[in-house]
Amino acid sequence: MEELVHDTFTGLVFNIDGSVWGIGVAIPTDISNKYIQQKVKRVVCTLKKSETYQCALMPNGNNQYFININKELQKKLSIKEGDEVHVKIKPDTSKYGLPLPEELEAIFEIDEDGSHFFHQLTPGKQRTLLHLVGKPKSADIRIKKAMVIVEYLKEVQGKLDFKELNAAFKRANEKQY
Repeated sequence: MEELVHDTFTGLVFNIDGSVWGIGVAIPTDISNKYIQQKVKRVVCTLKKSETYQCALMPNGNNQYFININKELQKKLSIKEGDEVHVKIKPDTSKYGLPLPEELEAIFEIDEDGSHFFHQLTPGKQRTLLHLVGKPKSADIRIKKAMVIVEYLKEVQGKLDFKELNAAFKRANEKQY
């Protein structure tokens, strides 16, 4: 089998039907087939030779795949439906498919139970929590989110319910420190 190093192509940006996604870029079938045949669904994507991020190859239901482009990237790169963009993808070989925020990593080093419950979650749930911790610009907010998540996971023995987690975030925000 061919080793996947990286692939580049120019893709057409299209509007994704439905309320969950915004826009995406179609991946040529020959390229997506190579990745799917080797069971690679997470990639590192570079758009316009400037912005690199980790994402998934998303199926469109017709044996074709696309990559989501979030609103932040759309705005930063001035990308809109109908544009053609230069895309480079390569397999994502990272442990989680997203960066592990140092705040959460530090908590895992001292809290074995919290680390255990986090690592028992599905990879998708882990990525969601990593995104929640890593998104804020403020280190203080990242620390607080990481602490709330780990304490919540221990409290519920790893049985993650996002509505309950959001309630835990609200309770933590109401506390005075």
